[in-house]
Order: sequence, then C-alpha cells, then structure tokens
Amino acid sequence: MTVQRQSKQPVSPALAGPYGHPFHPILVTVPIGAWVGSLVFDVASHLVDDPTFLSRGSLWLIAIGVLGAVAAALVGALDLLAIPAGTRAFGVALVHMTLNLLVTAAYVAGFLWRNAGEGPSGSVPAGQLALSAASLAVLGVSGYLGGMLAYRYGVRVADEGTQADGFADRRG
Repeated sequence: MTVQRQSKQPVSPALAGPYGHPFHPILVTVPIGAWVGSLVFDVASHLVDDPTFLSRGSLWLIAIGVLGAVAAALVGALDLLAIPAGTRAFGVALVHMTLNLLVTAAYVAGFLWRNAGEGPSGSVPAGQLALSAASLAVLGVSGYLGGMLAYRYGVRVADEGTQADGFADRRG
C-alpha cells in the first residue's frame, strides 16, 4: 500500500468513518456553526435595548462549540494516525490540529471569563468580543489547512479509481 493510499484508509471505520466517508468533516460543523453564531450574538448584543439574552445565548453557543470541538478532535486524531509521519500532509495536519487546540482553549478561556462572577449581563464586553473574533479568524486559517488536507492531499478521500465509478457513462 502506498503512503498516499494509507492516508485514505480509516484507522477505525467504526470510530472515524468508513473509507470515503470520514466523520471528522461533519463533526466540525458543530463548533464552527456554534462559534460563528456566538460572534453574531456578541455583535448583536450591542445593537438591541435588552442585550442580556444575547450575551447568555453566546455563552451557551460557546459551550456547545467546545463540546463539538472535543468530539471533532477525537475523530480527527484518528484521521491523523492514518497519515504517514514525515510527509508534507502530516506536517499540515499537525499545524491544523495545533491551531484547533489553541482555538478550543481560547473558547474555553472565553467561556470561563464570561461566566465569572454572576455570568453575562448587558452587552458583551469588547475584550470578550475581540477574543471570539480573533479565535474565529484562527479557526478560518485552520479550516483552510483542513481543506488542503482533504482537497489537495486527499486525506480520507476516496482514491481516483473509486471516484471514477461516479463518472462512468450510464447511457450506453
């Protein structure tokens, strides 16, 4: 088996998803959606008369995102194990993982910061909003690297032989 073919095979199909159907890409939608939603709530908390419900909603979206990130990271670690060490794809995957861990840690810190004292009330303070915006920007860089792993290097993507089946002409 070539090193490229090795990176397409799951370490554990039951945990990481079967060949051609990895679980990591679908799981990352939870933290991404929750954290984007929390930033929208943060900004909106500065635009309404009674912002506390948005500040509290943002807090819980951050928590949902952290839980989703943990699930995505566990499955992503299994995908990382399928990539041969010493390859360019492995290096990109390590940077991708490191950035995601930093972003998750920043959101955990943000959750604790927002929940300090009596919890959120009023508009989200500028520092907390800035932390969320910066974390989301870093997540965007990491997402770019994740896309590079899948679409450029083909990690956990079906190989061209398998893909060719979808392009066979059925008319003749």
